[in-house]
Amino acid sequence: MIGGILGNEDEKPEVEAKESLAAAEAFAAAVASRLSANDPEVAKRTAVFLEEQAHLLRVQRSHLEEEHALRLIHLRGQTREGQLRRTGMRLRLGFQVLVAVVASALALGGFLLVRDAVTSRQVVVDPFHVPPGLAARGIDGTVIASGLLDELGRLQDATRASSAARGLSGAWTHDVKLEVPETGLSLGEISRLLRERFGHDIHIDGDIVEAASTGGVALTVRGDGVPARIFIGPSIEVEKLCVQAAEYIYSRSQPGRWATYLIEAGRPKEALEFVPYAIPSASPEERPVLLNVWGYAIEGTGGSEREALEKYRAAVKLRPDLWQARNDIMNGLIMLGDEENAWRAGEEMRKIAGGRPGRAPEILYENWDILTWNLGAILDAALVDQQSNVAGGTGLISRGPQIADIYWRLHDPAGAQFAINTTKEDPNDPSVQAIEHFVRGRLSADTGDAASAAAEMRAFGAAVANPYVISNYPGYNCWIAPAEEAAGNRSNADAILKASGTFVDCYRFRADILDGRGDWAGSQKAYAKAVALAPDLPAAYYSWGVALARHGDLAGAVAKLELANQRGPHWADPLKAWGDVLVRQRNTKDALVKYDEALKYAPNWKQLKDARDALAKQKV
Repeated sequence: MIGGILGNEDEKPEVEAKESLAAAEAFAAAVASRLSANDPEVAKRTAVFLEEQAHLLRVQRSHLEEEHALRLIHLRGQTREGQLRRTGMRLRLGFQVLVAVVASALALGGFLLVRDAVTSRQVVVDPFHVPPGLAARGIDGTVIASGLLDELGRLQDATRASSAARGLSGAWTHDVKLEVPETGLSLGEISRLLRERFGHDIHIDGDIVEAASTGGVALTVRGDGVPARIFIGPSIEVEKLCVQAAEYIYSRSQPGRWATYLIEAGRPKEALEFVPYAIPSASPEERPVLLNVWGYAIEGTGGSEREALEKYRAAVKLRPDLWQARNDIMNGLIMLGDEENAWRAGEEMRKIAGGRPGRAPEILYENWDILTWNLGAILDAALVDQQSNVAGGTGLISRGPQIADIYWRLHDPAGAQFAINTTKEDPNDPSVQAIEHFVRGRLSADTGDAASAAAEMRAFGAAVANPYVISNYPGYNCWIAPAEEAAGNRSNADAILKASGTFVDCYRFRADILDGRGDWAGSQKAYAKAVALAPDLPAAYYSWGVALARHGDLAGAVAKLELANQRGPHWADPLKAWGDVLVRQRNTKDALVKYDEALKYAPNWKQLKDARDALAKQKV
């Protein structure tokens, strides 16, 4: 068998035949020689017999030689047949794999079609019915549908608040699409039929006719869950009618996002009127969002902050994972001057979200982060959020000024100024200019320009009188007092602190001002009140520690700064101040450690870098 595989099995019979023939001839010669002496007749017959045997062997050899060529041809044929068989098996296997892949792709495609149909939340604007007379004037069904679609898209893009966009699975969570009925049984038609059968799309259609009574046109819109409504106006104002119709559709089909849009568009009074009317008929998914927006509307119109807080808490009761509402609870508590409980609300949110990072978006920890001076986290989240919605972010306020404020707190004036310069103006968001004044005022104060700082902070104070601004930046008005005090306007500083409320910043700034006026005893009491106001927040401990260091109580300063660091571990200021005290205590080794740790949280702080480099040179 091995010889057959190697192709040389045909040589073996030939060799054997030659050997057999030679042996026979030798045997015949030996026998004939031996018997010829006794019986010549026997010898003769023996020789004949052996000759015949030799002849037979020669014939067999000849046959073997002839068969050898045939065997070679047969073996070559078998080899080719085996190769063809193996090729066929490979082709068959490849075809089977291809069929399996195609079948899997078809099954997956079918599954995706069904899944997309079941989860579909699109708004489908169908062409409107238009009489021939209007169509001849260029007002046809597709034109009306496209105009309505454009306005719906604008409203959708303008609604940027994270609460509505992330908390609902409504019609506007996917792109709004204009759909024209297809002909034939195409894949698109199958998808459309599946969505109609299993999906939750909202189909909008209607008609436009000439209004005989006014000489204009009457646009009627209707849809799934959207009662028909007529909008009448001049034929040359069809675009205006489309705007009115789109707002109506938006408000009836997804009231939560419409109410949010009203707040963001600077129309809180309209939101306050709309929300109580919309809640009774709203779906269970919409109600918590509407309650949350109701709180916004109350704040934005200067209403009771406690009433707004009740709305936020009611929203969370209906939907515990409405993270925006939990962030708003923190904001509401801060507005009331209860920063300690605001911090606790943030801790509760973190636990419910499964830690941090967890289920809650990082940007919605912004109130907790500002309380604990967790500046790196809030900056990262704000920068990411800024990239959404044409750089405006997903919050009620523009992210640009907020980012500038964080850069200032990180002692990065270049970053703060760049954020201000690149902020897009928003006529509906008065907080943009307000916080720009605030940041410029603080930057001026840092450079020792007290007059410019006071002027900018006064401009901020005028802007913060707007309920919309103060509700988004509660407690910021406390920072006006140090600027007025530095500019020599003591009475202004006292009046601001008296009217600003029970904020930690107001209390610690009061203590700083008293110390600057020489009332160290009164200052100590004010620092103690600031700590008692919110013992889990770091700012009061920090200011107290810096003041103790000014008065030479280095051990007391270290104790307070250590407490500040425990409550705000990612805040660079207490670490730098701690390092400064250690330098005065001649503990340069530990001071260098504090400086290095502080640089991790404020890498662009020039004074910190200078202090660190100077200390490093001393050690060398």
